[in-house]
Amino acid sequence: MSVAVFALGGTISVSGRAKGERLTGAEITSAVPGLDESGVLLDVRDAHAVPSGSLTFAQILEVVRDASRAVAEGAAGIVVTQGTDTLEETAFVVDLVWPHDAPFLRPRALRPPAWAGAEAPPYVLPAFRVAGSRGVGGRGAVVPFNDEVHAARWVRKSHSTSTATFVSPNAGPVGHVVEGRVRVLAAPRRRGLRPAAFDAERLDAARVALHCVTLDDDGSQLTGLAETHQGLVVAGFGVGHVPARLSPLLGALAECIPVVLTSRTGSGPVLRHTYHQPGSETDLQERGLINGGLLDPYKARVLLRLLLAAGADRDEVAAAFAEHG
Repeated sequence: MSVAVFALGGTISVSGRAKGERLTGAEITSAVPGLDESGVLLDVRDAHAVPSGSLTFAQILEVVRDASRAVAEGAAGIVVTQGTDTLEETAFVVDLVWPHDAPFLRPRALRPPAWAGAEAPPYVLPAFRVAGSRGVGGRGAVVPFNDEVHAARWVRKSHSTSTATFVSPNAGPVGHVVEGRVRVLAAPRRRGLRPAAFDAERLDAARVALHCVTLDDDGSQLTGLAETHQGLVVAGFGVGHVPARLSPLLGALAECIPVVLTSRTGSGPVLRHTYHQPGSETDLQERGLINGGLLDPYKARVLLRLLLAAGADRDEVAAAFAEHG
């Protein structure tokens, strides 16, 4: 069995030797205890050695294309190492466009390898075990850590420093690693979007804003937004509410560009028809906003940008969120 490894930057690659010096993919994998005895053949490649906060949609889609070629050449699974800052978003990008049954793994680390208690080596080994497991085939992108396996659609970073930061509040883990073996407990249906063939110019032009609604929000940041952006995600209060005075402004924007309503809470759904006062979910939907369902604001922005880059119109955007959200 062979696994293709794509090493990006991030904490897992911080060498501790010289300022700015990064570990290569070969150095990262060579430090994983037990990997050389696992029987896994590695094809290690270095790509985009930058902090994850500096990654772009285009770079992630490039890795997906290279990973697709690796699968065509015989790789049984893909492991991509990167920093954790944007992992919940990049994993969802991959999940939406990954066209193969071969698993696509995104292990993580929050402590540099040179630190005491660095957790990268013991967490990378389970990733290779998951990558070689038939049980996770067809699941799209998954994030293994703490002997758990989480689906990219649900996983979130919930704490800035804790090594237990990644959780899936709406669904929980889909599997566990027990005594070196992967046990899949849930089999969520894949909700792939389309192959990762996005025109670079369309992707760059698909600008999507994210507005987090706050107490006494006057909406001034939204003025003129339809002239500079092609889409908007609104992170509303609770079940999808905003101050009443924002409703007309958001409705006017929804007449020009797709506007998706999500919850800033990070878990739970946006409701559809429970509340009816100005600024409620019902009011906003009647004004043309698209219900984001269970998707958090960050994942909703990922989906909306890919849809716009693919040329989707408002009806197609609404249909996609009805399916994915």
